[in-house]
Amino acid sequence: MDNAKLAAKASAGDADAFLDLVKRLENSLHYMAKSLLGKDEDVADTLQETILKAFRSVRSLREPKYFKTWIFRILINECNNLLAERSRADAYAEIPSAADSADDYEKVDLREAVDRLDEPQRIAVILHYFEDLPLRQVALALDISESAVKMRLLRARDTLSRTLSTLREGKMSYGNL
Repeated sequence: MDNAKLAAKASAGDADAFLDLVKRLENSLHYMAKSLLGKDEDVADTLQETILKAFRSVRSLREPKYFKTWIFRILINECNNLLAERSRADAYAEIPSAADSADDYEKVDLREAVDRLDEPQRIAVILHYFEDLPLRQVALALDISESAVKMRLLRARDTLSRTLSTLREGKMSYGNL
């Protein structure tokens, strides 16, 4: 059964359909939360809260075909709430040493390069390219215009291109030593 039909059943009160949808999206939701929060315990808490809130309000879902967009929006809001709480609690963030950063860059692949993007660009890239959401749904999930989504994606592609080409050049020069 496709996601839209399951979402329609879930919004009609079918708990099993809701559970099936969440299981289908579990890895995607986890990756998004991990890319925003970093800490596994924060990811687990946020996923739990997201699923609970989604379950409690699934009956209010007007367009079942947008279930994925809707639940990602809930997740992003929950992540932002947790980050806001954390920033109020932590006056100073830990700053990684330059040596740690250099080691990290040697191991970078595309996913890690995406994780290094600024948050607005990272979220747009994940939703559009990794989750295959159309621009319109990304715009709805982020509560921005489609042109703003396009701009974020353009800037993200430019940044990724520079990052990956720099890494390739660095590997080539180390290999030639």
